[in-house]
Amino acid sequence: MSVAVYTTPTCGFCHQVKAYLQQRGVPFTEYDVSRDPQAAAEMVRLSGQRGVPVVTIDGQVVVGFNRPLIDQLLAQRTTQPPKLGAAIADASRIAARKGLPLPDGAYVGRVDPGSAAALAGLQPGDVIVQLAGQAVRTDQDVDRIMANARPGQTVDLLAWRNGQTIRMTVRF
Repeated sequence: MSVAVYTTPTCGFCHQVKAYLQQRGVPFTEYDVSRDPQAAAEMVRLSGQRGVPVVTIDGQVVVGFNRPLIDQLLAQRTTQPPKLGAAIADASRIAARKGLPLPDGAYVGRVDPGSAAALAGLQPGDVIVQLAGQAVRTDQDVDRIMANARPGQTVDLLAWRNGQTIRMTVRF
């Protein structure tokens, strides 16, 4: 599960939403848009809004401190397996189609902003070769492993990037 909160230090509703999430035991990443222009631009792109707070829960956007919607999205995450937040394909098919020297694994075509994959550092063009201690030979391996993942779980991910293997930690 991935929760991000876009805030400013002087926003009262921002303090309330952070306290609410902490009270519920929900881990989140806070982005201070008054000090981080990239976070501010991402918040506007995601929500279409310039006002704070903006909360993202597994890629779903909540504008303001909308407690019923936050509760609804948090309830969904406890009943469904978490999402990695990346569009993947079989790396061998991509390699054959594009003529790229890729290892077997799951090719990352897109990473959703604020997702578990994005927070871990996964990038488009990476190839996932191991997830949660299990070898990944195709995109179907990622789907199988993710079906057993649980919210709040932390797993290691090995990705191939430009000829190097990179270790990342993914928190759902």
